[in-house]
Amino acid sequence: MEYTVSALSKDAESIRTEVFIEEQGFSNEFDETDCIAEHIVFYENGTPAAVCRFYPDHEEGVFVAGRIAVRREFRGCHLGSFLMDTLDQEIRKRGGRKILLSAQEQAVPFYQKNGYHCVGESYLDEFCPHIQMIKEL
Repeated sequence: MEYTVSALSKDAESIRTEVFIEEQGFSNEFDETDCIAEHIVFYENGTPAAVCRFYPDHEEGVFVAGRIAVRREFRGCHLGSFLMDTLDQEIRKRGGRKILLSAQEQAVPFYQKNGYHCVGESYLDEFCPHIQMIKEL
C-alpha cells in the first residue's frame, strides 16, 4: 500500500465525490480550505482508495483534519486506521501536537478507537449530526 501527500488532486476529488456527494448526499463538499490543506491519498494496487485533508489551525501545534473517506470497496480492511496513523505521522513531522476534527456521529466509535475523544455538543453540518473531536499527539 502506498500514499501521497499533496494539494487537492484529481484522485482525492474522486474519492470525496464518490463518498460524500454520491453516497452520503452532501452538497457543500469542496471549499476554500481545499486550497490551503494538504491531502493524503492511499492507493491499493494503484487505485485511489482513501483520503483525508489536514491543515494548521490558528493555534501553533494544532492541526485540523477532515474529509476522511474510504471508498466502499475498501472498507473493512483497516485502511481507515492506516490512514489515521499516517495522518498522525504527517502532522507530527510538521510539529503538530494536537488534532481537531468534526466527526459524523455515526463515525465516533471509529475515531475513538484511533485515540480521539468528543468535546462539546453535537451540531448539524448540512443535514448530518456531527461532533467535535480531539486527539493529543
